[in-house]
Amino acid sequence: MNAPSAPAVTATVRPAAIEIPTVLLTLVVYAAWLFLTYNWARWPLFIVAPLMAVILTLHSSLQHETVHGHPTRWPAVNRLLVILPLSFWLPFDRYLYSHRVHHRDERLTDPLDDPESFYWTPEDWARLSSLHRLSLRVQQTLAGRILFGSFWFIGVFLRSEVRALRRNEPGVRRIWAQHLLWCLPVVVWIKAVCGMPLWIYVLTMVVPSYGILLIRSYPEHRARPAVRARVAVVEGSWILGPLFLFNNLHSLHHEAPMIPWYQLPRRYREQRERLLAENGGLVYYTYFAVARRYLFRAHDVLQHPLGRIAP
Repeated sequence: MNAPSAPAVTATVRPAAIEIPTVLLTLVVYAAWLFLTYNWARWPLFIVAPLMAVILTLHSSLQHETVHGHPTRWPAVNRLLVILPLSFWLPFDRYLYSHRVHHRDERLTDPLDDPESFYWTPEDWARLSSLHRLSLRVQQTLAGRILFGSFWFIGVFLRSEVRALRRNEPGVRRIWAQHLLWCLPVVVWIKAVCGMPLWIYVLTMVVPSYGILLIRSYPEHRARPAVRARVAVVEGSWILGPLFLFNNLHSLHHEAPMIPWYQLPRRYREQRERLLAENGGLVYYTYFAVARRYLFRAHDVLQHPLGRIAP
């Protein structure tokens, strides 16, 4: 059986037939990945690992672009451009579906309907063990999210996928079979050609790259009654912003996901006053400002303040 089709994302601009900057960036990312993996033993790991984490983060950001119909008008072409699972653990087609569900903005932050929500219903929270609650509270700080979040979220995702496979949920076995086939050339290149132990690749490169992505998602959403007020903006981020393909301008991205990443800064400057008025001023001035406020302090409550978003 096929997986349920991904929900459509509303387009507010017509995409170009081919977005050349995104295609070129994709080629640069793959070239850099090949170069770094092939030469990994020639330099100290403390140099190679952070560089590779940056490349893997960029690859994940490109996958996010593809979910929203970039960089061409042909979905099959877009999928082929980013289908190689350089980070192993997340099948692209599973991410494509869940992220498009996340973009049903009327359900944003709902602990049951939004697959990217960090909130819990009171009922589910009451079922958690004390250790489970402590782990989640630690991850409500930025330091905890970066240091432990990668292991937590990857582990939770894989456990849920094992359950889905056992239940034979529609399309899941097919998606994972295809994903594992795409993993083969990546494993052969890393292990057989480059001679890199897979544990080094995963622990020092893949896991830290997801830790970087968790910096982006950490301040993105808050549970508020107004839909627009649930989506934050992080301004002035000229280090991490390009790494996230300017998804830090998150309020604009949710409003118009078909705007390509390289147009987002200009569009944001043009519409900043309106966007911040609509999201209730939910804005942070750089990720350094987020860190100063929340490095060792909780960003938000864990239980959804409304229990659930009203239908």
